[in-house]
Amino acid sequence: MPPHLTAQAPASPARTKVTPVVPYGGIYTLPEATVTPDPELSYRLVIDVVTGQETPDSLAQGLYNVARMLNLFSVGGVPDEQVEVVLAIHGGATFAVMNDALYREHYGIDNPNLPLVRALKEAGVQVTVCGQSLIGRGIPVDGVAPEVEVATSMLTTVAMYQMRGYGLLRF
Repeated sequence: MPPHLTAQAPASPARTKVTPVVPYGGIYTLPEATVTPDPELSYRLVIDVVTGQETPDSLAQGLYNVARMLNLFSVGGVPDEQVEVVLAIHGGATFAVMNDALYREHYGIDNPNLPLVRALKEAGVQVTVCGQSLIGRGIPVDGVAPEVEVATSMLTTVAMYQMRGYGLLRF
């Protein structure tokens, strides 16, 4: 490393994370940012949520990132009513939407993701889970949390919303 560069980041004032829309996914305000969300746009997003949790007692990273994104748009000045989000949950994230009874049966604890799912729903997010992923993982439809809609598949859900003009993200 050249002598004028150091491995340490320069000191910066302490910042506190905020959660203006969803009480998960705390983010930092960044008034110095020069690239920010355009508050004049409407953001219509379908999110391919595939990343689950590392351990049964932790949050699914994909769901957590959705909370962060909603909080980032808010801090960026985008009104909540201009952000429409549909989740297409599948793969490893499928276990995150099991109801507490089934989750306890599998892992011995209540599902730690359900308060996050409820907070996302309260923020206006449409939460769907892939029916194909449920079947493939042996999760019965009645084992899904009531806040979650069962879709035919993630593939058809994403395709349908893209045809309706939604942008695609993958978490």
